[in-house]
Amino acid sequence: MLKILEGSRAIAETINACKPGVISAYPITPQTHIVEELAKMKADGEAGYEYIRAESEFAAASIVLGSLATGIRSYTATSSQGLLLMTEVIYNIAGMRLPLVMTCANRAVSAPINIWNDQQDAVTMRDSGWLLWFGETNQEVCDLHILAYKIAEKLQLPVMVNLDGFILTHVVEPVAVETTEKIKKFLPAYQPTEILDVNNPLTLGAFATPTHYFEIREELHDDIVASKAVMKKEMADFKKIFSRDLALVEYYGDKKAETVLVAMGSVLGTIKDAVDEIQENNKTKKQKNKIGVLKIVSLRPWPEEEILTALKDAKNIAVIDKSISLGTEGILATEIKRTIGDSKNITSFIVGLGGRDVTKEMIKHIYKLADKNQEKAVFVSK
Repeated sequence: MLKILEGSRAIAETINACKPGVISAYPITPQTHIVEELAKMKADGEAGYEYIRAESEFAAASIVLGSLATGIRSYTATSSQGLLLMTEVIYNIAGMRLPLVMTCANRAVSAPINIWNDQQDAVTMRDSGWLLWFGETNQEVCDLHILAYKIAEKLQLPVMVNLDGFILTHVVEPVAVETTEKIKKFLPAYQPTEILDVNNPLTLGAFATPTHYFEIREELHDDIVASKAVMKKEMADFKKIFSRDLALVEYYGDKKAETVLVAMGSVLGTIKDAVDEIQENNKTKKQKNKIGVLKIVSLRPWPEEEILTALKDAKNIAVIDKSISLGTEGILATEIKRTIGDSKNITSFIVGLGGRDVTKEMIKHIYKLADKNQEKAVFVSK
């Protein structure tokens, strides 16, 4: 059903339709509206899950760890410092192979204190053993949550669905919110194979000596790599039921472009508008320079083959990050450079830190710099 909703409300309605048994969260801006809506649904008798209030994000993550360990579909959400406070439990959830779905409303990390959007919080978790996905629009974010439950429960891997705080969480736009009946055609009831049960004792997250720890971590790595093939299959099935596309990466613009801009999240809307204007201007001036955009949806698993295919004809690659590995460059830029190697001119551009506006003029400026062979990260603030 197509509705005009705030992004947070659309996510909450989607989560409710996925029928989790337990939700636990602690409010933090700009995630708060999501869990407020879920709490209100429970209070109004519109939901059947147990909503467990927690005293911190660490506690909320621990609560859903426990509920998942007993075989109950679960959900939590957080942002920024809240995600960092969860870090120990985040690693435990992945290591225990618990299929949690979590929303991260991306927000800058302190200090100094900042409540506005960048993506520093989520990318900090890229080595935690979670699948990390980034949505461009609220429709895509809602769709990714439905997919997340299917993938998480099929592969016993946790999934973090990311959306830009305020830019998406607090914007009102049309979203097709799916019903429980339709979601059931894609997402079956959760049927765990191993759970904590007093009648059938089992140990989860046991002490592992060097004899076993290495292989356990290798197995987690291998399963994350293998998850990409499963995701592609489930994305195709998703389209059959919901008539909407989901992909690991998406390409926009001329497929033979010499210059390609690469990014994640809602900034892609601005980038695409700027690219359209650049392309029109190039046509007017009878310039043959072609430009494209590569959208990265999945940071983990990393879609290496798809990226190589999309960028095979590009000469200049401008990677636009709303985060930075301090002292080096943008985190997405590092991933792209590792994948492509030295065969192309790849530049790391840093934008939007702490919620700084990213304008079309800034994107056009980045386009002009993309062929300059910059070795260091370039900060574009205006």
